[in-house]
Amino acid sequence: MDMNEIKEIFFQECEEQLAELESGLLKMNDGDRDPETVNAVFRAVHSIKGGAGAFGLDDLVAFAHVFETTLDCVRSNKLEPTQDVLKVMLKSADVLADLTNAARDGGSVDESRSRGLVKELEALANGELPSPSAAAEAPAPKAAAKPAPAAVAPAPKPTDDSGFQPIPFSFDDFGGDEAGSDLPAYEVTFKPRFELYSKGNDATLLLRDLSRLGEMTIYCNMDDLPGLEELDPEGAYFFWNVTIKTDKGEDAIRTVFEFAEWDCDLTIKPVDEAAGNTGANEELPMVPVPFDLSILDETGAAEDVSGAAAAETAAAVAAAETASNVTQMAAAAARVEKKESAAAAAAAAANAAAQNNAAGAGQTIRVDLDRVDRLINLVGELVINQAMLSQSVIENDTTGTSSINMGLEELQQLTREIQDSVMAIRAQPVKPVFQRMSRIVREIADMTGKSIRLITEGENTEVDKTVIDKLAEPLTHMIRNAVDHGIETPEKRAAAGKNTEGTVRLTAKHRSGRILIELADDGAGINREKVRQKAIDNDLIPADANLSDEEIDNLIFLPGFSTADKISDISGRGVGMDVVKRSIQALGGRINITSKPGHGSVFTMSLPLTLAVLDGMVVTVAGQTLVVPLTAIVETLQPEASAIHSFGANHRLISIRNSFCPLVDVGRILNFRATQANPVEGVALLVESEGGGQRALMVDAIQGQRQVVIKSLEANYTHVPGIAAATILGDGRVALILDVDAVVGASRGQSLKAEMSLAAVG
Repeated sequence: MDMNEIKEIFFQECEEQLAELESGLLKMNDGDRDPETVNAVFRAVHSIKGGAGAFGLDDLVAFAHVFETTLDCVRSNKLEPTQDVLKVMLKSADVLADLTNAARDGGSVDESRSRGLVKELEALANGELPSPSAAAEAPAPKAAAKPAPAAVAPAPKPTDDSGFQPIPFSFDDFGGDEAGSDLPAYEVTFKPRFELYSKGNDATLLLRDLSRLGEMTIYCNMDDLPGLEELDPEGAYFFWNVTIKTDKGEDAIRTVFEFAEWDCDLTIKPVDEAAGNTGANEELPMVPVPFDLSILDETGAAEDVSGAAAAETAAAVAAAETASNVTQMAAAAARVEKKESAAAAAAAAANAAAQNNAAGAGQTIRVDLDRVDRLINLVGELVINQAMLSQSVIENDTTGTSSINMGLEELQQLTREIQDSVMAIRAQPVKPVFQRMSRIVREIADMTGKSIRLITEGENTEVDKTVIDKLAEPLTHMIRNAVDHGIETPEKRAAAGKNTEGTVRLTAKHRSGRILIELADDGAGINREKVRQKAIDNDLIPADANLSDEEIDNLIFLPGFSTADKISDISGRGVGMDVVKRSIQALGGRINITSKPGHGSVFTMSLPLTLAVLDGMVVTVAGQTLVVPLTAIVETLQPEASAIHSFGANHRLISIRNSFCPLVDVGRILNFRATQANPVEGVALLVESEGGGQRALMVDAIQGQRQVVIKSLEANYTHVPGIAAATILGDGRVALILDVDAVVGASRGQSLKAEMSLAAVG
């Protein structure tokens, strides 16, 4: 594994860490004060910083360092995570994501925004919250610059022939008390175990916090440090003996280590200077090491020492301090990048990561998406060939009891299990997409001066990755529309007797083999009078059009439609909701609106779980073979003459269990025939459509139920109104997959072409 591959793994893990970071911050924003939640948030930033330093991503390291310091104050209960504090941290998480994307893709970030947040984070760490104006106008901080080290004595020579050199450290820049010669002194022995690092703690941060209590002298013991070839990436080899003079007392010292006390060996003893007792120094021979945290704080590399010995020391420090996952082991490889040793170190780190994954979290692996797509395509071809083979056997063997038939039944079952297993590989939760919406809500709310809370439900609902990838754009437009147009300003909400904080609720759930995604807001709802007038002014509908409330609501999906009075950075150009409609339809889905003036609106999207296969009912209509998705079918029945009733000139109803349901002639709707068929001579499929209720679709005959592989008509031919896609049957013929919602919509009074061009009135 070369460094480029390790770097790619780093960015992949950054996506996971960023998702964990935002998830944890949102939990804290909702009142979660569980220490593990706080630790998870800290670990996410710490891991990103550790890996970024290994690859020389200075901007990312500098910002993550400031962010990490503030989070450490929250961990140590020095900073209360109030709503104002978490608002700054959520914005910081957004900037951290921008910096990560810029480092990966070569883009840029808004420097003024990042500078302002750095100042706010620093103010929080110092116990004060700066005003927004001060943060915005603050000059760029010198985050990446190293603190000027205090004068230190020359590093002592090595005490043995191991080749290791003492590493100069200094805590002078972190608030040590230089006038504390008369203060009580304590001996602190701090020996981390590997569990301390695996939980995201950092020895350097703990020692830095300790230095803030008073004047401190520190010794580092490296006797247990092995050679690079024997280095365990999860090992803990260093320990420290500290003498500190402070008036804060032993409890204050112990508080520094309270999050790590169970994962280290810690002793704290008062120093008896009169007796000349130096504590652990006499028991354990130590090499005095004046520490300068800057060599690890920003880049993690010991820049002031040179040669192979320095490279090994830096690698050991990196491994001992941060190695808990692939990202941190990549850092260990990068920190010893000295001529030929770099490749060997990278390989060693990668091997250690592989062994760690194999021994621990070996339940998951990373697979290139193209390989999964190819596997799914091959399984699809297997399904088609299995169907063809079955068709051939049926045509040539009428007994139905031969061993060939039995073998085919087993093959069909195995093929189905293989297909289900392969499709499960692509199934992913919608959580990543939902999490992205949190940032959009925050940004638009800030731009509009509104206070809005996003609530997500059903984040673990799984759907095919191809559907997830195409959900981001329509959801983004819908969120922007809900925040900008749906939610009122705090003043208007207060005047209407509402909570000044608006709520947007994003929900996902499974229903009848499909996924339903609902976006609801508690805003003002759709102003139908304004929508209708805007449509008339823009020549989108005639002035005398007689539209129902539902049809008026759906006018917002027309291209070029906007109710904004002026163009802004958010809206007003008439581009957005029409994109949503087209995107959802391209996925084989439908979107509907329900709105109650003064109480808000609900947008409901119904999407297929996968774009690869479906279970369908193969039917015949006017000599044509069609496939009706099985998820839309409620039941099938043979109509009787007494159950058929005429309604108006061209409409018919069928009586089903003392209720009446509209009868839809599929052949007539699709123009397969010029006149309506006799319902008694065909079969009725009772279907449930999104927004159209139940309808009885008339077909001529049912051939059977089959699992079919979806082939896109739009990609290979062109869009056909009323047809969702195509498939290949067992006999090699091409069959069209019916778009049930479009057919039902057309049966309500419009032709299919009108249904597709004026999608709003369907």
